[in-house]
Amino acid sequence: MSQFTPHETARQLSNGLLSFPVTHFRDDLSFDEPAYRENIAWLSGFGATGLFAAGGTGEFFSLTPDEVSAVVTAAAAEAPDSVPVIAPAGYGTATAVELARSAERAGADGLLLLPPYLTEASQDGLVEHVKAVCAATSLGVIIYSRANAIYTDETVARLADACPNLVGFKDGVGDIERMTRIHTRLGDRLTYIGGLPTAETFALPYLEMGVTTYSSAMYNFVPEFAQRFFDAVRAHDRATVDHYLAEFVLPYCDIRNHKAGYAVSIVKAGMKAIGRPAGPVRAPLTDLDDDELKQLDELISRIPKEHT
Repeated sequence: MSQFTPHETARQLSNGLLSFPVTHFRDDLSFDEPAYRENIAWLSGFGATGLFAAGGTGEFFSLTPDEVSAVVTAAAAEAPDSVPVIAPAGYGTATAVELARSAERAGADGLLLLPPYLTEASQDGLVEHVKAVCAATSLGVIIYSRANAIYTDETVARLADACPNLVGFKDGVGDIERMTRIHTRLGDRLTYIGGLPTAETFALPYLEMGVTTYSSAMYNFVPEFAQRFFDAVRAHDRATVDHYLAEFVLPYCDIRNHKAGYAVSIVKAGMKAIGRPAGPVRAPLTDLDDDELKQLDELISRIPKEHT
């Protein structure tokens, strides 16, 4: 059973930067649990306030349900007691319900509900989908608005009324008006998480809209820089944020934009570049080529220090 209530989980997540660790694979693409556990212990030393196991950066979409459970169990065992572990749920409603129940057994403290698989859905359908998952667990649930599950403010309000354990909204759309409407309507009923790739690019303007935290993929391989960037955002230090964007984040995005799916692949490449390899990505993703890896390695070597 989680040591956090749903709303305690949400408050903890809102207090700092969020870690979305990669999932380690061996060369044969099997889950490398010892390497994953060691990496969770390492990442835990850099101050993230929430750990999202087997999320998008963790290749949830390529894991079997049993593998998801194994990843979440490992993360829950290695993460500090003060850091809530958030497990994924997704695919169709029945599978999402099973994953939610499995997450509780694995020791998770909350759920990130990703969009349903493949099919489009009406707002009424999304309401029933989220309600079923929330009813299946005592954990706090965060809905991820993106792709084929883009929630309106009316829908989020209906869900907040119907589901006491709905505690968070993660935005992966970037629709300023939609985000403004949701925050204006719901206020502090929910914790708001930035979930656009790469989240640092949008962090400062989103903070002004009430999105107090975000999922940092680059925290995997440059955690100290990621924390400095987050601190500058929270301090409304635009000069430092702009400096870090120009010197690292935007050039990083340029490499990421070379191919579809590189938002995940580039993170594993970053792990390789710093000498902490996490193995290859699974299909349908592809790894960076040697030239792209060299570009990333050179960029990391020039990472900005403290900005004054």
